[in-house]
Amino acid sequence: MPVVTALLTGLLFGIGLIVAGMTDPAKVQGFLDLAGRWDPSLGLVMAGAIAVGLVAFRIAAGHRRSWLGLPMRLPTATVIDRRLVLGSVAFGAGWGLAGYCPGPALAALLFGGKPLLFAGAMLAGMLLFDRLERRAAPPSAADTIVQ
Repeated sequence: MPVVTALLTGLLFGIGLIVAGMTDPAKVQGFLDLAGRWDPSLGLVMAGAIAVGLVAFRIAAGHRRSWLGLPMRLPTATVIDRRLVLGSVAFGAGWGLAGYCPGPALAALLFGGKPLLFAGAMLAGMLLFDRLERRAAPPSAADTIVQ
């Protein structure tokens, strides 16, 4: 059941991104172009996403298990550190230069878009990050697979 739920949720998310115009780099770059021909429409999309997220996280915080019976794993970090700021800057720069962020890039790939270079660079960055993280931190008990 969790796989089916993840698939349906991903499909709904992807369709929402397409309907909102998030898979169109020109629309995204128009939103980020504050000094030129600014297009505020994606601000409404983001505000709606934040509102839904706030409600969902508020509901989830009161539960130990998800509706599917899986353990609830909510973020616990509360500190704004160098790592968070640098990651945010890298994300924002990539989003502004390419006009894509990860979700819309994958949705655009699946529905005939052309963000292949962005998606390749994103995957390479994710693999590099994973390798660096594994090298920096010793494995924890949660990382071991029980057979």
